[in-house]
Amino acid sequence: MASDLTRIALLGATGSIGRQALEIVDAHADLEIVALTSGSQPLDELAARHRVRHVQVGGDPTEILDRSEPDLVLNAVVGFAGVGATLWALERGVTLALANKESLVAAGDLALAAWRRGGGLLLPVDSEHSAVFQCLEGRAPEAIDSLVLTASGGPFRNHSLAALESVSVEEALAHPTWSMGPKVTIDSATLANKGLELIEAHYLFELPYEMIDVVVHPTSVVHGLVRFRDGAALAHVGYPDMRVPISYALTYPERRATSVPALDLTAPLSLEFEPPDSERFPLLPLARQAGERGGTYPCAFNAANEVAVAAFLDGRIGFLEIAPLVEDALEHADGGAVNDLFELVEADLDARRLAEGRLAPAA
Repeated sequence: MASDLTRIALLGATGSIGRQALEIVDAHADLEIVALTSGSQPLDELAARHRVRHVQVGGDPTEILDRSEPDLVLNAVVGFAGVGATLWALERGVTLALANKESLVAAGDLALAAWRRGGGLLLPVDSEHSAVFQCLEGRAPEAIDSLVLTASGGPFRNHSLAALESVSVEEALAHPTWSMGPKVTIDSATLANKGLELIEAHYLFELPYEMIDVVVHPTSVVHGLVRFRDGAALAHVGYPDMRVPISYALTYPERRATSVPALDLTAPLSLEFEPPDSERFPLLPLARQAGERGGTYPCAFNAANEVAVAAFLDGRIGFLEIAPLVEDALEHADGGAVNDLFELVEADLDARRLAEGRLAPAA
């Protein structure tokens, strides 16, 4: 007799997404955590609280997936480290709730091929992609005109180029609307996060880049829009709270109750939009260029950006030095197609070595 429980492997349990996912699981008796991983944080307390036997700190997360045999993998690992788990779930047809956008960016073609072979569900957890996914459900592909991803603009939306030269790490980590981990928060400040999401949307919804737009929407109330050929547009709106897309992915196709309040339409509500500034935030157009070129260029973009963000957080480079480091890596990347994960890992390492080589030695 089949179990009514959904057995969940939570990868990246100690991060922002992981902590909120555990809150969602605690609220539903039919959701069960069967595996927990973290990059370096201890998991003994979480494992005991949730009675989880399969626990792993560091290493390849696919090992614990083999052992725990989940029904659903919530991949909330940060960065390229999540690629293996994404491919594992897609290849096997195991439902994948994907918060690790970098794995789809870096391994897009490999991931699509694995998804087609496995035939399972791929449910986006990023708020923008979850919004678009929901707006697209039941719609014929030929009815779509374009997608719109919204960006808050980050803490420096109104800063001049001159002002950006001296911004601190603390200022960059002070996101105006979302509560996220440090890497994603810095990516939001540079708009690299929106660039990664642009590439992710291309693969998730299998649409050409010219059909995917990005706009700045400072209040983060509209999470995504879909324009249709008849001139209509559907939007997903709500308060900026990641528990909504996490819950939607973990309980799909239902829409379970959460503790997030419904949007109060009688309160002051700003729905202003503006185009992103590519001069002050060049990582967004660089990501689009990398995506359009294809091959390993998106992988190189992601790898160099991870190196640059880590260097900024460590105080080794300034905020405005992040984009040139990524641009340089793209200019020197091989860019060719890859046939398997081994070749992708090599492309990722090449871009990291190149970016690291451009950095001054740590003090």
